[in-house]
Amino acid sequence: MPVPAEIKKLVERFTLHREDYLAGNYNETQLRREFIDPMFKALGWDIDNESGNAEAYKDVIHEDAIKIGGFTKAPDYCFRIGGTRKFFLEAKKPAENIEDDQSHAYQLRRYAWSAKLPLSILTDFGEFAVYDCRFKPEEKDKASKARVKFIRFEEYLDRWDEIASIFSREAVLKGSFDRYADSTKSKRGTSEVDSEFLKEIENWRLSLARNLALRNPDLDQRGLNFAVQRIIDRLVFLRIAEDRGIEDYGQLQALLNGAKVYARMAERFRAADDRYNSGLFHFTPEKGRQEPPDEFTLALKIDDDTLKEIVRKLYYPDSPYEFSVLPADILGQVYEQFLGKVIRLTTGHQAKVEEKPEVKKAGGVYYTPTFIVDYIVKQTVGRLLEGKTPKQAAKLKVLDPACGSGSFLIGAYQFLLDWHRDWYANHNPEKSPKEVYAAKDGWRLTTAKRKEILLNNIFGVDIDSQAVEVTKLSLLLKVLEGENRETLERQKKLFHQRALPDLGSNIKCGNSLIGPDFYDGQQLSLFDADEQYRINAFNWQTEFQPIMKSGGFDAVIGNPPYVRQESLAAFKSYFERRYAAFNGTADLYVYFMEQGVQLLREGGVLSIIVSSSFLRATYGEPLRRVLKDRAAIVRIVDFGGLPVFANAKDTYVCVPLLARSDQRKRVEIARVDSLDFTELSTVVDERLFSIPAGRLAANAWSLKTDDEAAVFAKITERGKPLGDYIERKMFYGIKTGLNEAFEIDETQRRALVPKSSKSGRLVHPIIGGLDIRRFHLRENPRFLIVIPSGWTSTEMSGAKTSRGAVSERDAWIWFTGAHPRLAEHLKQFEPACRKRQDQGEFWWELRPCDYYHVLDQPKIIFPDICKGPRFMLDASGCYLANTAYCLGTNDRYLLGILNSKVFWFVISNISIPFGVRAGKFRYRLIYQYTEQVPIRVIDFTNKSDKSRHDRVVELVERMLALHEQLPQAQTDQGKTVLERQIATVDRQLDQLVYELYGLSDTEIALVEEATTH
Repeated sequence: MPVPAEIKKLVERFTLHREDYLAGNYNETQLRREFIDPMFKALGWDIDNESGNAEAYKDVIHEDAIKIGGFTKAPDYCFRIGGTRKFFLEAKKPAENIEDDQSHAYQLRRYAWSAKLPLSILTDFGEFAVYDCRFKPEEKDKASKARVKFIRFEEYLDRWDEIASIFSREAVLKGSFDRYADSTKSKRGTSEVDSEFLKEIENWRLSLARNLALRNPDLDQRGLNFAVQRIIDRLVFLRIAEDRGIEDYGQLQALLNGAKVYARMAERFRAADDRYNSGLFHFTPEKGRQEPPDEFTLALKIDDDTLKEIVRKLYYPDSPYEFSVLPADILGQVYEQFLGKVIRLTTGHQAKVEEKPEVKKAGGVYYTPTFIVDYIVKQTVGRLLEGKTPKQAAKLKVLDPACGSGSFLIGAYQFLLDWHRDWYANHNPEKSPKEVYAAKDGWRLTTAKRKEILLNNIFGVDIDSQAVEVTKLSLLLKVLEGENRETLERQKKLFHQRALPDLGSNIKCGNSLIGPDFYDGQQLSLFDADEQYRINAFNWQTEFQPIMKSGGFDAVIGNPPYVRQESLAAFKSYFERRYAAFNGTADLYVYFMEQGVQLLREGGVLSIIVSSSFLRATYGEPLRRVLKDRAAIVRIVDFGGLPVFANAKDTYVCVPLLARSDQRKRVEIARVDSLDFTELSTVVDERLFSIPAGRLAANAWSLKTDDEAAVFAKITERGKPLGDYIERKMFYGIKTGLNEAFEIDETQRRALVPKSSKSGRLVHPIIGGLDIRRFHLRENPRFLIVIPSGWTSTEMSGAKTSRGAVSERDAWIWFTGAHPRLAEHLKQFEPACRKRQDQGEFWWELRPCDYYHVLDQPKIIFPDICKGPRFMLDASGCYLANTAYCLGTNDRYLLGILNSKVFWFVISNISIPFGVRAGKFRYRLIYQYTEQVPIRVIDFTNKSDKSRHDRVVELVERMLALHEQLPQAQTDQGKTVLERQIATVDRQLDQLVYELYGLSDTEIALVEEATTH
């Protein structure tokens, strides 16, 4: 980017008047107007919002500088794209020393780290410092800590391209900013604000729990969890309110001086009740409030030292957090993880914090990415608001039936706030004084209006009472966003209302899937209080009577829990009689989908993020029928094998959009193949196509284009399903619960010859899916020891076996304690295998099987998951681990078909993506899918057919021979020659398969395009 004329003028002026600028009387405001604003205008930023964008979409937010405790509590500039923060800029007057001053760097880094921004800028124009803000800021850090660029104004002309390539608006839009941030990210030393804050509040929970359990012996486990959660929530709320200027700064910090800390803290909580009127500070009975007041937590005993340590961590210099910029979604992510654990009381009344059983089984908590929340809200709430007035919008009811920490409800509420503000701003705002008022940065909704919108439109349910409280906390903080003490006092006088609403009628605790009919035909007395609390039956008709009486909710959104059917044993009989979508192996989200549709009014819409398995899996068939019968499938966004949930890489998802209306003729489809985007809606709009609704059949929902579907149908018509084509079916690898076999060398293998006179053991190569390549095996030194029936544990122990053992019929695998590495490795698999102990040795049971004779014979083997066809002919009697399968045949013609692009195209139509490797989707090749692949049957009486068959066999033989020669090539040139021959034969084989299925050039091009992704 060439240096703009304006930048040259700015550098000349700064050079000419530098001494004047360095004088203390040239202030920060002057610098911003005369230098910073023009500099970033030259970088393409709409500094003054000349384009007239709505508040939510302004390029640059100029924060009002609130001086509290001697510190500025808002960054000077926030640069955004589409309303999303990208970086902060903190300006200082030129008299300040940017290069060496620790406090300025610490201030900026606290802002950006708390806001979870990777990079931000500190500048006085004379110096331009860029910081990597993923390093946790410490007060004693030098100014140079985490600084990745330092440019003096004399260097601007020479280094302008360097600045513009990162911080210009165009660079941010095109991803250059993000790529640079990724390139500078250090693997060591960085620490995200959410993980650090999670550690902080987890420490608070543990110390509070231990002290409360110690000082309050009558406190039961449920009361302990409630008390700890409420105290933490109240402290977080008040501390955030301080940094936003709503509460007097340092009021909690003042508690550090003196004794009786909790008694004085309770006074603060009572004062908050008078000001805010929320359930968070509800201590006395009030007419018209559904939820009972908290009448016990303020009377608890807590040691001063415990509370002082927590309060100290909330303030500078002990706290690195800048709560005024801490995003709501980050707070939600922290709490989502926080809620994954629960406090348990031991028999000695000591408190311990443990992971919840359901979270442990699920492998952790999966927080929904913000881009998913924003997209779902836009597709539901956004659609419903089109063409409406605020009066009409007030009637909309938005529900999240598994709200968790409230991320979807916060997103929906924010969308409604922005929509209302923009509507009033465009419709004579001066005539709506109760709804909006003029602020320095544009029109703002009054607190009364924000409360009204929340109470009118937002509803949620969760089975976890702690999650319900966190959702309320997050929504209450959202009500107060952008307010300060002055605006709240003014509005309190104007509307005679306390600042916050009571959300007891909106956000409720209960089991969304189980109603009071769960107890029909059963004696309620048989269920104790703990069991009833765990079941937590919820009656939608009574809990939300006005809404359900009027027809139901307008929108159902969210991310329902993915709980495998093994955990649902106690509720299966109920689900079976209650839900038409029931299947004995279905995940919990299946029932949430059916329930969500049932809760919609006519014309209402549902969009939730769910596992894409239901599109094709057998257990999803009843659900597919239910959805087609009861709703219109409007749109499906499929993420294929992309890891949308960062900490759940094997969970693959889609986002359906359903409407309670008649089925449409065509369904919109978008397939997303990359997570590298700024806004999901834009990507979806670019990739949108439609398919006939009839293609969403009960047996499977195919999301292919019409052209792809036509080619798939043609291939299917010309072939016979693999399951019918071969006589010997597909067989699974040996199920040991182990993902790997351990290596032994040839000497060790020979040493395993039995000393007994009985029949000897057999040593077989054992291979897993990763060992199987296309037409060949990679080098594999692993072996499996198979022991014929009749061997006893004594004989095996006497033979000093150091490997596993499998009998032909009994199928046992056995390991001695001679290999501690192996024994340690096995520990992680114990829950998956039945273990018994015999004479000090451990045995892991394999599932019984009757096909070991197949493994000894020639067979076609392949991996369970791969990103391209990888079928291999094995004639050496290899045994298979549980990541590989085999077909009981050595048919070379079949091997050629299976390794073709036609096969992979078909699999992509019927299997479920299982993740992305090297830019390509991987697919599962389990029997359920592979048996459906159509194999072209040869008519041997037809010369042309027979000729093609023989040519396929010839090419396969040639390919096998070339792959056998390749490892033996002694020079790079020799390898290159062989690899080129392999590529040539590969192309010839694909072309021959295309001919067998009768594909045209256009159809071939489509198959080739589809199989490269």
